[in-house]
Amino acid sequence: VFLTFPITIWACFKVIRAGRHLQAGPDHGPKGIFFILPCTDSIVKVDLRTVSFDIPPQEILTKDSVTVSVDGVVYFRVSDPIASVANVTNADFSTRLLAQTTLRNVLGTKNLAEVLSDREGIAHSMQSNLDEATDNWGIKVERVEIKDVKLPQQLQRAMAAEAEAAREARAKVIAAEGEMNASRALKEASLVIAESPSALQLRYLQTLNTIAAEKNSTIIFPLPMDVISHFMRK
Repeated sequence: VFLTFPITIWACFKVIRAGRHLQAGPDHGPKGIFFILPCTDSIVKVDLRTVSFDIPPQEILTKDSVTVSVDGVVYFRVSDPIASVANVTNADFSTRLLAQTTLRNVLGTKNLAEVLSDREGIAHSMQSNLDEATDNWGIKVERVEIKDVKLPQQLQRAMAAEAEAAREARAKVIAAEGEMNASRALKEASLVIAESPSALQLRYLQTLNTIAAEKNSTIIFPLPMDVISHFMRK
């Protein structure tokens, strides 16, 4: 066990020396044990697992000149360890800085309505831009998500007032449509009653029954409308 342990661990390392890539392993490159030269070689540990980090809140000016605070989260992993060490000083730190600037650049081309409604499209655009920029660094951006969009208090109050006014306008339109439908129904009902005089008397008796059920102390004396019309003619 003591003899196989160093070999197993060493098979997970990749070695670059004097511009040549020496990779220890069963299927790649030369096999054997490679020694670390003092004052010449250095060991860099690269994590190949998926890493996530939060994009700090960024004050962004949208296309329609509205200042919003937006933050997000990025998931990425090292796809090429050699490129992540040889092509960039610090791949993790560089990816974090690039994510902040990409968030500003992408949201700067959107107006406020698009920022609030099209988060999925913004996330896909950021992912494609980041993945293309970090491909030379050996970084694979797997997912980007927009976490929160914070608006100024004055803008929130203005949007709330606008939404309330729009709801009131819709309520008035619906009420007017209801009154119009009710007037049409009353007109049709009057035409039906005019065709049969006895229907008016039945409706009158039904109204008396309803009033008597609600207010028992009320006494109603029916007075035909024909009698009043007779006196008005005179």
